[in-house]
Amino acid sequence: MYRVFLVAAAGAMLLASPASAHHPSGAGSGGAAGPIVTVPGTTLDRGESSAAVVFEYLRFNRLSDAQLGQPGHPHSIDAILAPSLLYSYGITHDLMLSLRLPYVRRTGLREGHVHAGVPEIHELGHSAGIGDVDVLGHYRFYNERAAGLEAALMLGIKAPTGSTHEKTSGGERFETEFQPGSGSWDGLFGLALTKRAGAWSFDGNVLYVLAREGAQSTDLGDRFQYNLAVSHRLIGAAHAHGRPMYAGAPPGMMHHGGPKARRHDHAHEEARAPRGPALDLVLELNGEWHARQEVAGVKAPNSGGNVVMVSPGVRLSHGALSAFLSVGIPIVNSMNGLQAETDYRILTGVAVSF
Repeated sequence: MYRVFLVAAAGAMLLASPASAHHPSGAGSGGAAGPIVTVPGTTLDRGESSAAVVFEYLRFNRLSDAQLGQPGHPHSIDAILAPSLLYSYGITHDLMLSLRLPYVRRTGLREGHVHAGVPEIHELGHSAGIGDVDVLGHYRFYNERAAGLEAALMLGIKAPTGSTHEKTSGGERFETEFQPGSGSWDGLFGLALTKRAGAWSFDGNVLYVLAREGAQSTDLGDRFQYNLAVSHRLIGAAHAHGRPMYAGAPPGMMHHGGPKARRHDHAHEEARAPRGPALDLVLELNGEWHARQEVAGVKAPNSGGNVVMVSPGVRLSHGALSAFLSVGIPIVNSMNGLQAETDYRILTGVAVSF
């Protein structure tokens, strides 16, 4: 049952984040107590799969005409709607692969210019299309059942499959930061930790995104994402005969001998899985630092920064199905230069394991 939330939580950190002011962040869902946005140290068992549909809505505090008229070529945005398809597969008991395909729609895009000393405001319309495909591998290198501790390394790539030729309402090509795709191959490197104690789960992860130059000679800038979460099983079984339920191989299974021992232990754990509905409460801190973007080697002054959100959430799960809702409210909005700051974020979706 615990594996239901893994696919979307894994896909969470594959997305860009609100620190850029123009990109969606992450999403998750779940079965047993576990995070929504934060990536856990748990992996799917060998041969297990999970799939999810995740919807994210980001609302921004748009810049006024007076702000857009200031020097520095500032931009403004109203909102982002970013539905995504996520899929995860357990290659071994400790190795999981996750993929994400997003669709990104940005609305209310505006920019300012100063021409001959006179400010000009341009309404650009909206940008929408299929985004870049992300692939992220999770290798669980530590798995201690008695202590309820798990740790995993993450390594992945973002492939430039998204559109980079969307045009404004005036027929001009959007700058790369407003395109659905970046046109670049980016590297993903991270670490995830999980500690379970009864009905509680404590999770944390970090992920560094190494951005490369993409479309229109644009480097959107490196990102460093950091998350902490505490989850509590409020209604429903938190244990099966005193033992937590896991997505993949139960902690310590690797020490139980050969294939026969593993098959027996896995079947035993699955027989103990709770069947009734469960309700989890989740509280997270989701943060990201974003470097300034560069266009043709020149850094953009109104780009990058640091955003931290406090994100309460709830998850309802039953068997292999799960639905979740998370609301993110910024407590730190430290942006470089003049940018539209994040007002709030809503994540919702459904997941299924099979």
